[in-house]
Amino acid sequence: MQIVITGLVQGVGFRPFVFRIATHLGLTGWVKNTNENVIIVITGTTVNIQNFLITLKQQAPPAAMIDEISVLETESILFESFTIHNSHDISDQITEISPDIAVCEECLHDINQPNNRLDYPFVNCTNCGPRFTIIENLPYDRGKTTMKSFQMCPDCHKEYVTVTDRRFHAQPTACTICGPYYELFTGINPVSKNIGIIVNHVSACIDEGGIVLVKGLGGMHLACDAFNETAVKRLREIKNREGKPFAVMFRDQDSVKRYTHLNQDEEKSLNSWQRPIVLLEQRGESGSFMNRELNSGLNLLGVMLPYMPFHYLLFRELKTSAIVLTSGNFSSEPILTDNQLALEQFSPFVDATVLHNRAIYNRTDDSVVRIMGGQERILRRSRGYVPSPVRTALNTEGIIAFGAELTNCFCVGKGQKAFLSQHIGDLQGLETTLFYEQTIAQFLRLFRVSPALFAVDMHPAYISTQTGLNYGKLPIVRVQHHHAHIASLMAEKNLDGSHPVLGVAFDGTGYGDDGVIWGGEFLISDYSTYHRAAHLQYFPLPGGDISIRRPSRIALSLLYSLGLDWEESLATHTDLCEAERTMLYHQLDKKINTPITSSIGRLFDAVSSLAGVCQRVNYEGQAAIELENLADPEEKHLYEFDLSNGVINPKPVIESVISDMKSGIPVNRISAKFHNGLASIVADICGKICKENDLMEVALSGGVWQNLTLLEKTSRLLEGNGLIVYLHNKVPANDGGLALGQALIAAYRLKN
Repeated sequence: MQIVITGLVQGVGFRPFVFRIATHLGLTGWVKNTNENVIIVITGTTVNIQNFLITLKQQAPPAAMIDEISVLETESILFESFTIHNSHDISDQITEISPDIAVCEECLHDINQPNNRLDYPFVNCTNCGPRFTIIENLPYDRGKTTMKSFQMCPDCHKEYVTVTDRRFHAQPTACTICGPYYELFTGINPVSKNIGIIVNHVSACIDEGGIVLVKGLGGMHLACDAFNETAVKRLREIKNREGKPFAVMFRDQDSVKRYTHLNQDEEKSLNSWQRPIVLLEQRGESGSFMNRELNSGLNLLGVMLPYMPFHYLLFRELKTSAIVLTSGNFSSEPILTDNQLALEQFSPFVDATVLHNRAIYNRTDDSVVRIMGGQERILRRSRGYVPSPVRTALNTEGIIAFGAELTNCFCVGKGQKAFLSQHIGDLQGLETTLFYEQTIAQFLRLFRVSPALFAVDMHPAYISTQTGLNYGKLPIVRVQHHHAHIASLMAEKNLDGSHPVLGVAFDGTGYGDDGVIWGGEFLISDYSTYHRAAHLQYFPLPGGDISIRRPSRIALSLLYSLGLDWEESLATHTDLCEAERTMLYHQLDKKINTPITSSIGRLFDAVSSLAGVCQRVNYEGQAAIELENLADPEEKHLYEFDLSNGVINPKPVIESVISDMKSGIPVNRISAKFHNGLASIVADICGKICKENDLMEVALSGGVWQNLTLLEKTSRLLEGNGLIVYLHNKVPANDGGLALGQALIAAYRLKN
């Protein structure tokens, strides 16, 4: 038989796995990697070959993901044994590249044994270790990774070529004799390359309130004691990061349980080989509440477990059970990967720097997930998930989708696979834009994509749009922002676009067909087109981005547009001084720089401000996040919206919020009633539109749907009405998933 296997089957120990089961079953033949797939030629009895195929599917390595197994009976060939052949290219097609995999238990056992991997911080095998961050080209062999500069010692080479060894063809294989190493610096001065000295110094530094810069898998990290309020405040000053929550790495799962509530689904994500940051609910009991400086008092905490051998070595010596581990960069810049640049930028601010000499080719941030409705939903897609593709119903060959301005990820198409990039970030700084352009070039080379069509956002001023327009002389598809949101969810669910769905696209900002800012849209959509069936009533956004940073301006603008008074008792009113209010009123009255919006994200900002929750925004979505954080889960009442001719009028809701504030109703009830009311109007509108248009499927996409309270309430109501509800889980609902939708819309237009 000839067996061809496609999917994520390289860099995950697949060939040794095949070898083991083939020899166990007495089969002969060979297995090899190509740049497209894994090919097996095998001879044996029919029964044993059937058992072989069953075992292939049921016992594949943990990180492997088999898409398809095709079997062809061929002329019988007699082999003396079963062997593993060298990799080679057979076409311009490509196989999948494994994301980076958290260190496995067997390798953790190795670092405690008296051998050449005792305390070695780069221990790995075919089941774990760096993959995407070190790969430069395909097929995945050592000579095409950043490990090529490290020549294996005889012991490592013996393991590398021994088929039955756990490190057979594990490309990052190394040990203390031949592999990369860490080096400790104080200031810019080298101190030691001894891992024992490094770990002791760093652990003491953190326990004493210091801040350390450490090079990791995909870039630099800054670390300090998560319980030390002074250290965390200092870290915020270094990064110029006011208010935005920090992620925390705990020693082990028992430590996590002491400070957070952890259910089975969350536990599964936390311990998965991807090792993402998982958003967990904090415990509120005395002695179980962590440093308020970590997350500005929110009830959610971003939590992860160790995923590199160095993390385990460090926690072996640390007294604290948790450290802040945040990206080593300044605000608005990408995570750093270059050693010299890291020393130059951070040595004046940190107490110690720990660098290693293995180059990072593809930088990656830590991924972020949250369990919603019993499923893992990705909020930031990067380490552990990239570059695994999304399998699509349409051919995306040669399409480059450039994504959005904020929370950018781009997408390149290869056949019926869409490869989303790692999290790039906000394209508002030179360094991030250079990282964006560099990574596009790397993806095109790595995945052997010959560009045929570009897809960009309709917004003319987006840097991503300008990049696409200037990238080359090829056809360009301009895609409406919210149509792309819905298409990204359709693509994730492998829909072919043969029939429309009702998309509910709620976010902060998106350029609309009429040249104004959309963000509260009900779109009857397929890949070819969309019809705007309903939306939030327009209201002004004076100063544009200025208002987004000052929710009180949005709230007063909304009151003005609804014909409601600016009452002095409102928290919104008192946030702005008299001169600011006078200027704002004049601006609104004369319509000076007052773009209008239908954004649900901005409505959240207004309600958050009116309820006295948030008046100054330091990070994206802060006002909405803080409002959701206060929502009372037991509240059953709701605020009612008006609906006329497909336009949602928030006036009765705003009047009710103001009335409840005056009456002294607790803010947690006000927040819950707003969430309940929004979920209810969404369900009512969807029911009406679906009935009128003979639709059954509703797709919820856009950054607002990262709100767990709103998502779960709305989903329950929609499903209760007999509708099929699609929610994101493989790609982010926010703009980090937008490029996937752009790619599928472009693919449909190319096909037709």
